[in-house]
Amino acid sequence: MNTKAKKPVTVPAIRNAKGGTPIVSLTAYTTPMARLLDPHCDFLLVGDSLGMVLHGLPDTRSVTLDMMILHGQAVMRGASTALVVVDMPFGSVEESPESAYRNAVRVIKETGCAAIKLEGGRELAPTIAFLTARGIPVLAHVGLMPQRSAIMGGFKTQGRNDDQAEQVRLDAEAVADAGAFAVVIEGTVEPVARQITAEIDIPTIGIGASPACDGQILVVDDMIGMLSDYSPKFVRQYADTADAISSAVSAHRPKPRITWMVQAVSRKSGSSPRLFWAIDGPMPTSENSDSPTVTTVTSAIKPKASGNRMRVRIRFEASRRAWLPPYPIISQEAERSTRAIIPWPAKSAATRCMSCSFPKGSAAKG
Repeated sequence: MNTKAKKPVTVPAIRNAKGGTPIVSLTAYTTPMARLLDPHCDFLLVGDSLGMVLHGLPDTRSVTLDMMILHGQAVMRGASTALVVVDMPFGSVEESPESAYRNAVRVIKETGCAAIKLEGGRELAPTIAFLTARGIPVLAHVGLMPQRSAIMGGFKTQGRNDDQAEQVRLDAEAVADAGAFAVVIEGTVEPVARQITAEIDIPTIGIGASPACDGQILVVDDMIGMLSDYSPKFVRQYADTADAISSAVSAHRPKPRITWMVQAVSRKSGSSPRLFWAIDGPMPTSENSDSPTVTTVTSAIKPKASGNRMRVRIRFEASRRAWLPPYPIISQEAERSTRAIIPWPAKSAATRCMSCSFPKGSAAKG
């Protein structure tokens, strides 16, 4: 199909694409993603896979009708030309054709989508006929059906033996005869999906099936490498978004610096403290690390004279735990220094004071 067409894609346009230019479709769950995908896709599927992809659910069976409607509304706000199809979640169509009709009408009214998708073969053919006869376009789904993974023994490829192949083929024929405008064939061995595509009159949309299908659909998060922990074998990743996001966040993290401010007084008592030395630079977070700490602010406490040395108390304030090594405090006039181990606070936003000393008369002028 011509995805560059300015006119919105319609259900008849998808139905008439049988044997023509391959149909392009992807899942979408949010407005920003729908806006990005809309110019490139013939239809967007608000799939119940959002339960696993966005909400971290173990499967799609826990997805509710309210969840589908919420995400359907979001996608509709971002789509302008692509046809939007919303999945009917587990338990929303199985009870009866009448119940399925009520739920489907609610989805279409509350989201504004053009069609709904339901998983099921021959057993749901009467429901598909009931819906389509009342003006609800249906995208069917056969082969591997995630909503029935418990019965199927998991997400297992279908059609591996003659019996399975015949079941998938009969399901596809039944939904086509019932009036579905297209059918998704998921997780089915290639020869079976190819045969079904050649035999039925409606477009087939493959996902882990056959390149011979009339179109293909993928979970967009799989395609762009958003899900770093899992990717189906049949998915070709065109980007590594998860790694890009991680790198971006790491780059965004501030590279904080620590400032030490030391004040000293002259030998005359009662004189005002003056700036002696200031250091501004990154500090390591551990003894064997060169990474900087978070930003720290320090304030000096009035020093006291003791014998022939000047004692200075320095207060360090940090926003999180850090480790500071022995660090020299150097006179601006004479290159004399003293070292001190600074015990950093173990708790965040804490304050710790330290004392160090240096020879009298080494304070900077002015």
